[in-house]
Amino acid sequence: MRRILVSKSNAIIPSISSFYILRSSSIRPYSSLKGKVGVRINVENEVKCLDDAVNLFNRMVRMKPLPSLPVFCKLLKTMINMKHYYAVISLFREMRKLDIPISEFILSNVINSYCLMHRVDCAFSLLPIHLKSGIPFDVVTFTTLIRGLFAENKVTDAVVLFKNLVREKICEPNEIMYGTVMNGLSKRGHTEKTLSLLRLMEQGNTKPDIYIYNVVIDAFCKDRNLDAAISILNEMKQKGIPPDIVTYNSLIDGLCKLGQWEKVKTLFSEMVNLNIYPDVHTFNILIDGLCKEGIVEDAEEVMKHMVGKGVEPDIITYNVMMDGYCLRGQVDRARRVFDIMIDKCIEPDIFSYNILINGYCKKKEVAQAMQLLGEISQKGLKPETVTCNTILHGLFEVGGIGDAKRVYAEMLSVGPKPNIYTHSIVIDGYFRYGLVEEAMSLFNKLERKRENTDIAFYTVVINGLCKNGKLDEAQSVFEKLSLIGLPPNVRTYNTMITGFCRQGLLDEAKSMLRKMKKNSCLPDNVTYNVFVQGFLRWSKFSEMRTFMVEMADRGFSFDASTAGFLVNVVRENPSVLDMIPELHSKNKY
Repeated sequence: MRRILVSKSNAIIPSISSFYILRSSSIRPYSSLKGKVGVRINVENEVKCLDDAVNLFNRMVRMKPLPSLPVFCKLLKTMINMKHYYAVISLFREMRKLDIPISEFILSNVINSYCLMHRVDCAFSLLPIHLKSGIPFDVVTFTTLIRGLFAENKVTDAVVLFKNLVREKICEPNEIMYGTVMNGLSKRGHTEKTLSLLRLMEQGNTKPDIYIYNVVIDAFCKDRNLDAAISILNEMKQKGIPPDIVTYNSLIDGLCKLGQWEKVKTLFSEMVNLNIYPDVHTFNILIDGLCKEGIVEDAEEVMKHMVGKGVEPDIITYNVMMDGYCLRGQVDRARRVFDIMIDKCIEPDIFSYNILINGYCKKKEVAQAMQLLGEISQKGLKPETVTCNTILHGLFEVGGIGDAKRVYAEMLSVGPKPNIYTHSIVIDGYFRYGLVEEAMSLFNKLERKRENTDIAFYTVVINGLCKNGKLDEAQSVFEKLSLIGLPPNVRTYNTMITGFCRQGLLDEAKSMLRKMKKNSCLPDNVTYNVFVQGFLRWSKFSEMRTFMVEMADRGFSFDASTAGFLVNVVRENPSVLDMIPELHSKNKY
């Protein structure tokens, strides 16, 4: 275990001399320290930044007598709050070199630092120090480790550790440990396991409190199982555990997502009767639900009501309202909300800009979006990848190829780093304007760099080649999918079938359909509509009739595009209608 501890910690934590100005060469071991006596240390007042913390640590280790361990613990805790996790671990290692005694609180802080750095493996490597120092394991240490495992999405490991702690009676789980496990499970969709732990608690010595019940209720609400959530609420009440604002916020959020507004009103009344008054989060949930249903006028009324009740809107409130207007295409009203927010001395965040930029791009007012992109850096914010992706998509929509190339080049050079969706937007944009060589050059470069790609990315390339009449190249890319272990989905097959049908290569299209079925990828409504349009375009009416029977038997029907296509064909050739009598009974357009 000792060997593992050294190798793991050294692998990620550089020596303290590399990062911090600690005059360790002049620091003598604890046993030989001499210095001032009885100096009072106030960590909160003395430590405002990392340099302050390092300087204070240097001073503390020279004192005689040495400051009490709670002072060291307070210093490390302060550094954790400042998110200087590497520094905490480095200082701890200096303490070990100087033979300064450690406590369970200090070890917990170091373990927590590793977990916050997403290095729970290194956190586990500190457990032997507990044994060597005679410090008993406690529930705080293991709760921290379990939280670290969940943070790294190691759900199975977290559950196994918890079960072993209970089975081996290493420590008695308290409500915080139960809450940590249940919260970790619920956040990852394991609602039934979360409920099972609630039932286990109810049978044991540690009884569930309001926090535990809220975790379970929220999990059911996220699953849209409001009946089960309300059932748990009733259980709480029967056991004399009153619901709080968190309970009602979860339930209101779940009901809003289901559009059950009458039940929302009932819950609001129930809250007020229990002297639980809606907070800004409650109102934000309600406003967001209304905006997403397009009922922005009602959302405005709720916003006025919250102000009347003395609850001030926050940045989330304004962002939700802006998003609601943008969803309805009312980007000018969204901009007014943006300006009102600034007048209220609430600084817009990156989400505010993203919402407004997306709104302008959807209205094809890309110049306004570009102006906002320029404002982001002036405000001290950094554009996100999603921000630039939205801009790129908007620029290609309006033909701003030059500007799109500049934005993409800037992302590659200074950031934000492009993701696979960025590359897909650019390649699709190149294909759209016939820049096939540039699109394929970028595609080949990404393949050589082994960038993370998915089937959607390859479908964009195949689609672009098909639309530019490069069917052979499209088929070559399609065939490559099996070699790289990336199975085509229904959209990929539909893209190839569309390409063949447009070129009149109906036999090749039917061959692709057979391959599709052989690979257990079932055709969908789009597949059948593409074939019907292909048969109509190339006057293969008898084949279309057979295909339509299969289409109707599978429960599919014409989409608007196919119906319009058929109407135009019938106008030119009315006899087509007589060739497909099934149309009258099974497909109405």
